Amino acid sequence: MNLFAYDFMVRALVGALITGAAAPAIGIYLVQRRLSLIGDGIGHIALTGVGFGLLFHQSPVFMAVIAAALGAVVIELVRERGKTSGDVALAMLFYGGISGGVVLVNLSDTQSNRSLVSYLFGSPLTTSHQDLQVMLVLGCAVLAVAVLLRPWLFAVCHDEEYAKVSGLPVRTLNLLLAVTTAVTVTVAMRAVGLLLVSALMVVPVATAQQITRGFKVTMLAAVVLGLVVSGGGIWLSTVINTGPGATVVLLAVAGFFVVTVAASAVRAVRRRTRSQPQEKPENGYRYAYVDE
Repeated sequence: MNLFAYDFMVRALVGALITGAAAPAIGIYLVQRRLSLIGDGIGHIALTGVGFGLLFHQSPVFMAVIAAALGAVVIELVRERGKTSGDVALAMLFYGGISGGVVLVNLSDTQSNRSLVSYLFGSPLTTSHQDLQVMLVLGCAVLAVAVLLRPWLFAVCHDEEYAKVSGLPVRTLNLLLAVTTAVTVTVAMRAVGLLLVSALMVVPVATAQQITRGFKVTMLAAVVLGLVVSGGGIWLSTVINTGPGATVVLLAVAGFFVVTVAASAVRAVRRRTRSQPQEKPENGYRYAYVDE
């Protein structure tokens, strides 16, 4: 039986692919800045927006975007201060966000437990046409920012002080990156859930870094890996009847370990080959070892 003959499966697959492309594209900048877990924190804050949406009968996705964007701006401003107390402020913001979301969801007149689980861990099989349209628009916006502003965002993430000296609008770019991260979190809300989105933003990037050199190539490889694990995770979850979001993340983590082991083995073989003395054959020619 072809599972993708059903409309809901096609919507789930398309939504997962949008997430798989957008999350690593913006996640590579977070990894570069050593802010790999910020997506997890913004996901906590976005849950409060979901709770407001359910309680006041508004679009949960739209309210989540607003809450996540505001939270991301606050996080960036706290990070910019660079004080030790910032960690405490961020912790309060993160845990206050998820606690507020749980309370608001329980106060709503919807099936709170089911709604809460679907937003926390993803529910791609329930993606509607309207959800898919929103995900497509937001996903394209995230990719546009990540690709078109790549030289400037890379400069800021690589060396913020040098970017300031070069005349780049560092604060504006930082806030734009924070808001774009928030949008990415809400895009991934349906596919992998608010608690697992950070993994899809980080793991494909970490995997690509094992086999690539250069920022541009790593971004492309991470996006390709994100597409593969997202599509494969949706298919695998329907075959073995598991949670789609968790299956996508586990597939990404498994891919990371496989690539890491394989890359380590290849590097070990190359080091051993280089350490061996070159042989001179009878015809007078020497073998050359080329590092490709």
